[in-house]
Amino acid sequence: MGIRDRLRELIREAPAEAPVVEFEDDWWTWGRLHRAVETITRALDDAGVGAGARVGLVLENRPEHIAALVAVLASDRTVVTLSPLQPDARLAADVERASLPVVVGAATKLAGIVDTVTVGGVALELDQDADVSVRAGSPSAGADTAPGVAIEMLTSGTTGPPKRVRLSDRQLDESLVSSGQVAREDRLLSRAVTIAATPMVHIGGMWRVIGALSAGRRIALMAKFAVEPWVTAVERHRPKAAGLVPAGLRAVLDAGTPPARLSSLKAVTSGTTACPPDLADRFWRTYGIRVLMTYGATEFAGAVAGWTYSMHEQWWEKKAGSAGRAFGNSALRITAPDGTELATGDVGHLEVRTGQSAVGSAEWVRTSDLARIDADGFLWIEGRADDAIVRGGFKVQPAVVSAVLESHAAVREAAVAALPHERLGAVPVAGVELEPGAEMDRDALVAELVALCRHELTPYEVPAHVVVTDGLPRTPSSKVSRVDLVELVRSRIGATAGV
Repeated sequence: MGIRDRLRELIREAPAEAPVVEFEDDWWTWGRLHRAVETITRALDDAGVGAGARVGLVLENRPEHIAALVAVLASDRTVVTLSPLQPDARLAADVERASLPVVVGAATKLAGIVDTVTVGGVALELDQDADVSVRAGSPSAGADTAPGVAIEMLTSGTTGPPKRVRLSDRQLDESLVSSGQVAREDRLLSRAVTIAATPMVHIGGMWRVIGALSAGRRIALMAKFAVEPWVTAVERHRPKAAGLVPAGLRAVLDAGTPPARLSSLKAVTSGTTACPPDLADRFWRTYGIRVLMTYGATEFAGAVAGWTYSMHEQWWEKKAGSAGRAFGNSALRITAPDGTELATGDVGHLEVRTGQSAVGSAEWVRTSDLARIDADGFLWIEGRADDAIVRGGFKVQPAVVSAVLESHAAVREAAVAALPHERLGAVPVAGVELEPGAEMDRDALVAELVALCRHELTPYEVPAHVVVTDGLPRTPSSKVSRVDLVELVRSRIGATAGV
């Protein structure tokens, strides 16, 4: 049974009084969710967008947004994720590029983009009770449809500007089956609870929510991750497994969380970005909870490799730092730039063959990662073939940040590099070279540049440090040396304002 049929089954058969989503100490039942889904579906029907239509969701971690997600998928429409983290101008540009016939979101998120939406579509305002009202507009005739596509997710990309990744029904279903996120045949619902604390607008958070729904589990939903609410949720629901990104692992450790509060957990999965082996080991030694790293990508609708509990028991001491092994429906190989397969242990481009990819299990797909595979089949990620900075699981494109900095009249050129960070993996830092003759207080300029970035960029794209220099460090070919830029930032951190 595919995810769309499964959601329809749950809406039709789940007992009305059965709890499904906990949010801020309030439980939504299946009856309440069902009513919300009906309301949203009716609003989409009234807006004139039929089966296969692409529906933009400004997706926040709230129960009514889960209802909107279910409504779109169960009615055979396509979810197009829109990030609420974006400033209004970027969100409006995203909507315009996507050519959406309808956009659904909270009033606070629609306020700055309603004029853009209503040029060729309709804006539906969703309140906290999942009541829907039409802000304005009407869908364009012959609105674009995407038959067979479950979700279009915006990714920061690897070698260029952001792009949308279309995840087909088949890909999503393959991923759910591969990871065991399916219901037992002898019961409709489970009493187990999934704690969902990562943003649904990104693949990790989306997959966690859809996986829980598919398996019939309850969802303890958090607007965003914070240590104390997360630990409290573990204490209250006593799950055997949970998910934490590396930054979350470190935050739990740094807070000095007593092991007794996490005593129900046997394993924690960790994805979105590479988890430092010493961090995973420290968590395991402190709490007796095995950290199972996973490797995947938006393009694969989830993980294609990782650790299992039994693998951790057998191999952790020898293979700490590995991303694990290929999962059963996937195969991995390492190739040279020309596509020639490399020998065991050689570093090259990682390629994946999986039913979770857009092209299916018959073709290899090259990723942006450099890696090696050892004689025991363990995958080791050695770096990236592109220059994207992964900050706590979020990708930052240096070119996007540089363009914002260079829009300031006093800046001649800007460069952005990755500064290693103990908790987040890496953070973007920037150097700016002044226009000839530009004379102003440098501390004041840094403050202006930080304010500009906060206005134009998402929070995770804002540089952690900005330094002003008479000349950016360069290689013999006159390109900016990002290695030397990082060293320059390190030498100036104590004297330079930062974020």
